[in-house]
Amino acid sequence: MDIALIVKFLAPCLPFLLNVGNKAIEGASQKIGEDGWNKGKAIWAKLRPKVEAKEAAKEAATDVAESPENEDLQASLRVQLKKILEADPALAEEIAQILQAGSNQSGDNIQMSVNAYDQSTVKQVGKIEANEVTF
Repeated sequence: MDIALIVKFLAPCLPFLLNVGNKAIEGASQKIGEDGWNKGKAIWAKLRPKVEAKEAAKEAATDVAESPENEDLQASLRVQLKKILEADPALAEEIAQILQAGSNQSGDNIQMSVNAYDQSTVKQVGKIEANEVTF
C-alpha cells in the first residue's frame, strides 16, 4: 500500500477540505485541477470519519492542512493513515478504486496532480501506471 502517494495526493487538498467554502473550492480546483480536486474529495470523504475518530490522525491532518509542503508533517500523516488503512482493508480497497477511477489510459492524472503540487515528486514517483496502484 503506497501511503506516501495518498498523502502527496491529499496534501494540497487538505487546506481546502478542512476549510470548505465557495472560495476554497474555487481555489482548490485552480491549484490542483478539477480531476485532482474531485479525487481528493472522494478520498477524504472515505477517510474523514476514521481520521476524526482518532485524535492523532486528526491532528496530523490539521497540521498538513496548515503546512502542506512540510515533509515532516506529511510523514506524521502517513503513519496515521497507514494505521487506519491497515486496520480497515475494505477502506484501503475503496481508496485504491478511487485512485484508479478514470485513469484507464494510465496513472497520468494522479501523477500530474502530485507533480503540480510538488515538482520534486517527479523524480521520486515517476510514471504511475493504473495497474501499479495497488493496496
